[in-house]
Amino acid sequence: MRHGPRATRIVPLVGLLLLLGACQTPPEAQRESPTPEPTVEVVAEGLQAPWSLASYRDALLVSERDTGKISELLADGSTRVLGTVPDLEPAGEGGLLGLAVQRDSLFAYYTTAKDNRVLRFGLEGDPGELALGRSTVILSGIPAGRIHNGGRMAIGPDDLLYVSTGDAGDPANAQDLKSLGGKILRVDADGQVPEDNPWPDSPVYSLGHRNVQGFDWADDGTLYASEFGQNTWDELNEIRPAGNYGWPRIEGFGADADFRDPLQVFAPAEASPSGLCVGKDAIYLAALRGERLYRIPLADPEQSQTLLTEQYGRLREVQCAADGSLLILTNNTDGRGTPSDTDDRLLRFTPRPTPLP
Repeated sequence: MRHGPRATRIVPLVGLLLLLGACQTPPEAQRESPTPEPTVEVVAEGLQAPWSLASYRDALLVSERDTGKISELLADGSTRVLGTVPDLEPAGEGGLLGLAVQRDSLFAYYTTAKDNRVLRFGLEGDPGELALGRSTVILSGIPAGRIHNGGRMAIGPDDLLYVSTGDAGDPANAQDLKSLGGKILRVDADGQVPEDNPWPDSPVYSLGHRNVQGFDWADDGTLYASEFGQNTWDELNEIRPAGNYGWPRIEGFGADADFRDPLQVFAPAEASPSGLCVGKDAIYLAALRGERLYRIPLADPEQSQTLLTEQYGRLREVQCAADGSLLILTNNTDGRGTPSDTDDRLLRFTPRPTPLP
């Protein structure tokens, strides 16, 4: 049943925030088994097309795609608006997308009338009374469109900012090293190119992407990313510097040594993956069109399992907490979902350990 009434209470945010810390097999061989799950708890509700979460000290920040608001989630489940991103032009899949925090700086990825940009704000005050300080655009000229704007950001183990971009509806962008579209970018806090990037004076870290909206690192430093396919296969990829992931030449598995194959693929109707996080022993992938959460064991990516299938609608973001629980943003008010009276919601979910078959 869609959006079933399994989430029965709102849980305090205090304490939960402290927990936030931190093989190429043909698709027909993938084995998928449903996994029983416990009751899901609601942390917050009434959000409008939320897109990203970011933790700062004991605070949790959330972006809303269409309103451009950056809000702090308070302990009682309510929200407090810190500010609105300037020059925002939300349209289609564009708007205020990813957030990332590095020390006292907040990075926001957003769409203007001309391009996608990354804005850095100072963060001022204490949790409960936070404010946005001075802002500076550190990246601009990222192709924008009604579709495929990418938008995920995170601070890597190397303390640098990683940014995913989409092809903006023009597949040729993904293979063009002069374009910032269809890439994963790597820059410092000022938007400058690190000396050890794969191509001199270029922020490009990997290319050949259609639309990456989720990535995270395992404890061993391996970077994993989710990617929207077109009509055939969505992908889970292991990202390597200078790696070329094939779009638009290849979707899913190919036979060309110039391109890297995915670790796992999914039918778009069952996935359309957005947010991704890596837990202790598994990757969790939030699916929009598929309305489910995938659990993909690091030891055997073929053994994907599904959780929360068609219970809470479209799932946009997932973050792994240190205690094994997950924070999940639904995305039913984005124009493509069927919202309930309390959508959109931030959920807390603790998967049960499930032995693989």
